[in-house]
Formats: sequence, C-alpha cells, structure tokens
Amino acid sequence: MSSPAQTPKKVVIAGAGPVGCLAALALAKRGWSVELYEGRPDLRLPSSKAAMGQRSINLAMSHRGIAALESVEPATAQRFLRDAIPMRGRMIHKLSGELDSQPYDRDGQSINSIDRALLNEGLLDEVSASPNIRVFFNHKVIAADFDKKTIHLQDSVSNVDFSVNFDLCIGADGSYSVIRRQMMRVVRMNYQQEYIRDEYLELKMPAGRGVGGEATFLLDPNHLHIWPRHSFMLIALPNKDKTFTCTLFAPTAELDRLNSADSILSWFKSYFPDAVRVIGENALVEQFLRNPRSPLICTKANPYHYKDRAIILGDAAHSMVPFYGQGLNAGLEDVRILSTLLDEEGVSAVPSIFDLKTGDDRRLANALKRYTDSRHEDLIAISDLAMGNYVEMRHSVTQFSYLFRKTVDNLLYSLTSPQVVSLASLVPALSTQPYPPRQPKGWLPLYTMVTFRPDISYATVKKKAERQAAIITGLGWIGVAVFGAAGAWLMWSTKKLVLGIFAPSK
Repeated sequence: MSSPAQTPKKVVIAGAGPVGCLAALALAKRGWSVELYEGRPDLRLPSSKAAMGQRSINLAMSHRGIAALESVEPATAQRFLRDAIPMRGRMIHKLSGELDSQPYDRDGQSINSIDRALLNEGLLDEVSASPNIRVFFNHKVIAADFDKKTIHLQDSVSNVDFSVNFDLCIGADGSYSVIRRQMMRVVRMNYQQEYIRDEYLELKMPAGRGVGGEATFLLDPNHLHIWPRHSFMLIALPNKDKTFTCTLFAPTAELDRLNSADSILSWFKSYFPDAVRVIGENALVEQFLRNPRSPLICTKANPYHYKDRAIILGDAAHSMVPFYGQGLNAGLEDVRILSTLLDEEGVSAVPSIFDLKTGDDRRLANALKRYTDSRHEDLIAISDLAMGNYVEMRHSVTQFSYLFRKTVDNLLYSLTSPQVVSLASLVPALSTQPYPPRQPKGWLPLYTMVTFRPDISYATVKKKAERQAAIITGLGWIGVAVFGAAGAWLMWSTKKLVLGIFAPSK
C-alpha cells in the first residue's frame, strides 16, 4: 500500500478543449492524477455533433502547434497531420476575377487546415485512454477557493453541486473563463477585454463532382483563399470531404444592412462574384440567414498564475483575433512551455519542498512564476501581430507597396539565410526548454518567424521584424533619393544638351 508521501498530486483542469486536453496529457505523463472537467457534453457523441452547427473557424495548424503536440505525444501529432490538408500559400481573389498565388515560404513549407472538432476529438480519445486521467462532461465550474485548494462544480445533468480538492488548478476554459474570474479575487490581475468592430459568419462551399461522380474540390485545396476587400474579407479553408469552410469577416454595421435575400445576394455579387457561383445563390442566402454571427474578442491578462495553486492557459489567458492563425497554436505552445518549466524546476508528481511559512510547493510556485514572467511579453506580441495581420489580409496583399516589401524581404532572406530550418531539427530542443538560447541569425520574414520557427519567441519575432521593417523603409527612401537624383541629373543634362543644340552660333 502506498504511503501518503507517494500519493501523486492531483491537478484539476477546467475545459476539455485542445489546450485542456494537451495539458492533461502532459501532466498525466509526469505521473500526476488528472481530473478534467468540461461544461458541455462529450463532443464525440452524435447528439453533440448535430447541436454544434457551424460556429468554429477551421484551424490553421502551424509549426508551433505541431511542436507542442510532438513534445507531449509524437504519435498523436503525426496522426493529426495525416488528417490535415497542407496549404502552401495564399490565393488572392481579386475583384476582377484574377487569381494571385502568394507562397507562404520560399522552401515550400505549409500550414495545415484541420477541422477543430476533429482535432479535439482525437485529443479526447488520447485523454480517455490514459489511466491517470478522469474526464467529466456536463460539469460546470461554479467557483474556486484557491487558498483552500477546492473547486466547486455542478453536474448539469443531475443538478447536483459538489466540491473537489486539488494541488493545482489549470484554467483552460476559454475567453469567458470562470477560473480567471475566480483568480481575480485573490490576484491583483491586470485585465483587458476588447471586442473589435468586426464579426464573423461561416458559410459552407460544397464539393464538386468529377467525371465519375466522385467528390472534387471546387478551388485549389493547397491554398488559403482570401477575397480582400479593404475593410472586410472572405476566406476559405479546405476540408477532407472536398468542401471548403468559408468565413466572412466584416464590420457589424456592414452585416446589419444585409437583412434580406435581395440585399445579401446583391452585396455578395458586388464583392465576391466568383464565391457566389461556387457556393450557390440559394445556399448562400439560406446559410447567411441561418448561421450565427459571432464576435471577435481580444483579452490580455497578467499575471497568469496564483502561488503554486492555479494557472490559466490558452484563450482563458489570451484570446486573440484569428488573423495569424496563432490562437490555438499559441495555446498549445503554452502547454509545451509550462511543461519544460516544470521539468527545469524539478517539479514532480509527489510532494516536493514546501515553504514552511506559506505551505507552498516552492518548485511548483517557481515554475508558475517563471511562466508568467517569461510568457507575458510573448503573448502581448502575438496578440498585436494578429491585429496587424488583419489589415494585411483584407487590404495590403493587393497593394504594390506590400508586394515590393515582400520581394525585398525574400531577396534578403535568400542572401542571408540560405539553409532551411526544419521542424524535425527543432523538436528535440523544444521538448526540453522553452526556446533555445541562441538568437536567430540572418534576415527572416515576419511570417516565416511566426509560423515556421517555433524556436523563436513571439516577442523576439516582433522586435526583429520591427528592426527589419525599419531597414526596408530606409532602403525605400534611399531608392527614392537615388531615383530623384538620377532624374534631376537627367533633366539637367537634357536641358544642357538642348541649350547647346539651339544656342546661337558665334
């Protein structure tokens, strides 16, 4: 029989989304006893799938998310990639009907389109198979007492309230996190919440039919399709069943005007005529009027932890707009970074060194504090970068100035960073440390750093990108000056030549 000192510590996790599931797997592998509580029904049930409708944006899984999955459960990461569709670049749909393919990376690296539910279901299967994890659906968090290490829940099926004890509580319960609100009662937390002016609405583009009646893609499946229209945009991501999930992002005031079949069709035909043809007029109107409009929220918090008792991860700590495809990737990366810090601090699944005055587990408290201290700047950086990328996606991608900067960017990248850095070469180091200590060398495009270089922190990405942007701006001004000087010299030379020709002879 085990002695009390050998009884594993218990972590309770609120939220069984991808971040909560990955956190559960990471701690279970370290020997912790894990209890995972989810307020909604098990999404793997047919009844849940029927009730879900279309409310979630397809995920664009990039190297950061894959590296996080690899560091916890390598086989799982590879299985998910088999279900994903690689997207090698953006396909810009101009109003004229022209198409412009813009590769994401000079080396052909891709981001991966994957259905959110498919990813979540796979992680739930992994969680359910772990002997260290117990999962409870239809269990809502009501409150938490972090000093007493107790969480209060309600079984929404039986309406029974009860409490459970924990050694650590992880809040992975989304943008409207109850755990975060409860932490605010005991932590002097700086918190900011902002709804941006735009909302999003999802539409489904059907599969086509081939010569033999087989399902086919109506658009190139290896691109993320974008219809940029200055103040709003439509995007489309491919699915395994040969359909596309389309998402319209537009100001609330713009969407409010579209309240009838005629106004909807007229607006879409004006701005997205080729999309109307492949979605179908009747289907477009029916989906637009039926599917919900959802807000876009941005939240920032600091700190993310309380003593050795609690920590918030994913959207509970940092909701961001989806325009860099980094919301989930950053959330999964949260788990990877927390895991490496727990290892660096020597946190184990059995009671450790306790502070005699506070009763805190010193190692665990140090790991959680290091997480807040090191992660905050990164998460603010990616939140700001995501907002900036919205302007790029809906407008800048069609501008000459953007294409010029991108050309210079790629030229300097090729000249100074000739070797591709593969994800496989980075995963071993990222499994043991938050980020390698070496600084990135050479010129690296912003998108490459954010999407394909999980060894570079978001804060470092932002700082390096700002320095590089200043250099490109400087080169632009130098070019203007050179062309201006050349033009002035040419005018002076021409004038002198003309005067010489027509000057009266002596």
